[in-house]
Amino acid sequence: MASSDLEDLCFHINMKISTIKKTLQLRNIGQEPSLKSMLCKIGHEIILLHDLLNKMEAEVQQQEKLKNLLKELQKTAERDQIEAQHLHENIPLHLPKPTRSCVTGLTVKREEQTKVVEHAKKPKKEARLIKEASLITTEEFESVPAYMKGRLTYDQINAVVQEINKAVVGKYKVLHQPLKSAAVRNLYHRFLAEENKDTKGEFFIVEADIKEFTQLKVDKRFHSILSILRHCHRVREVRGSRLVRYVIC
Repeated sequence: MASSDLEDLCFHINMKISTIKKTLQLRNIGQEPSLKSMLCKIGHEIILLHDLLNKMEAEVQQQEKLKNLLKELQKTAERDQIEAQHLHENIPLHLPKPTRSCVTGLTVKREEQTKVVEHAKKPKKEARLIKEASLITTEEFESVPAYMKGRLTYDQINAVVQEINKAVVGKYKVLHQPLKSAAVRNLYHRFLAEENKDTKGEFFIVEADIKEFTQLKVDKRFHSILSILRHCHRVREVRGSRLVRYVIC
């Protein structure tokens, strides 16, 4: 065996021994109680970093698609500009005069437009607007204290806002429509009985309306979200006659 081959073999064996030593050292470090928590934290941070990189990659791809779309729009706009410039520079000197049929058509069209304008001027019944709560912004969500949010997410809170709006719209549609059935009449009279001097001119619902018009569960989680909505000035409570009314702000 040549001396160079022997040296290569020795070098390879020494590298393997060094790798084994490092592996044993790392294993021993990982078993130390003082370092376990740090290694777990590093592992967690790596997972979060991986997720962040995935989101950034998706965002870059989205921006790339948007850039390509804008390039196509730019090309289309440039073509349209060139065509418009060409038409502007090449307007015929003598255009044909309008025929009698064209004049008659224009007169009829003006009469039709006059009728449309007159019809538009006729007063229409004023639409009844129903007040709804606006969605929580990300800034408002970040400002909510941690003890109040718990594990609730931004999307979960706004989903409840949408369901509350659904209940408000459902209730006030009943109040504004003809009382055709017994069920509608019962709801109408319940709504009137729930009003008091503090809710005059306000839009509000009670828990019974949530159960009537939505699939939401009126549980501890629902009341936690209501606390956040009160904190963000989306609803306020009006109590009285053993009833809690949630007024839309």
